Amino acid sequence: MQQTLLLATLDGLAHASVLFMVAVGLSLIFGIMRILNVAHGSFYALGAYGAVTLGLWLAGPDGGIWTYPALLLAAVAIGVTLGPLIERFLLRRIYGKEHALQLLLTFGVFMILEDIQKMVFGVEPLFNDAPLAMLGMVEVGGIYYTAYQLFVLPLSAIVVMLALSFYFNKTRQGKLIATVIEDYEVARVLGINAKRVYTITFMLGTALAALGGALASPTTSMVPGIGADSIVLSFAIVATAGLGHFQGTAVTAVIVGLVQALCVHLLPPLSSVAPYLVMTAILLVKPYGLFGKPQVRRI
Repeated sequence: MQQTLLLATLDGLAHASVLFMVAVGLSLIFGIMRILNVAHGSFYALGAYGAVTLGLWLAGPDGGIWTYPALLLAAVAIGVTLGPLIERFLLRRIYGKEHALQLLLTFGVFMILEDIQKMVFGVEPLFNDAPLAMLGMVEVGGIYYTAYQLFVLPLSAIVVMLALSFYFNKTRQGKLIATVIEDYEVARVLGINAKRVYTITFMLGTALAALGGALASPTTSMVPGIGADSIVLSFAIVATAGLGHFQGTAVTAVIVGLVQALCVHLLPPLSSVAPYLVMTAILLVKPYGLFGKPQVRRI
């Protein structure tokens, strides 16, 4: 039983690391742009497919020096290409509009990207475990666990969290974004290019979703539908943490990841609904989420 609990804990932390990177991008976009981005799951899927394809092309199936840079390069490529393109030509038309319209537009983008994904990468499963296999296994408490999931995934999530905290608290661009969040009209009067801030924000959120997919790609097969699974789970995490509260997303991702992993090992029938049971229980007690607070709306 002790080894089962240890294995569930390690699985939960590894899973939570990926969930955090995807959910924090979604929370970032909503917190700054007030856009409910259903297409976020497609960026996760494209990041995963891109990492597998780029990794096989640069390093081959057996891995090599380019195996790990390929994961980062795939995420950056998705972020800097799709992010500005979608924000500039689509999202700018619905800023400040009803959430229903935002959902319809971003869902349409999601469906288009899903079809493009099938056209480009096909519908057969793709897999490249070279980044996982190259680091081998380590022994922890009497069980053998992959070093990639034990070290790379959690450390990547920690680095992302620290980088975001530094960016928003210590850099000029981060403080400009905070001003836009506080009051869009005043920020424009002060001469801040709010449209540029929105473009940077969406590009960053897109890259984070793609990074989550890229880092998860060595641990699972790439099949159609992984984008839909990730966006549903990400919405659950963001809602549980509190919409727009990206610091709390890390804590909530750990809770959800651990609960789901424990259910996988101890209560398999509940594993698929465990995250939503957690969300329901928390929102019944705290309707604004664990870290959310009531906000005054301007009419």
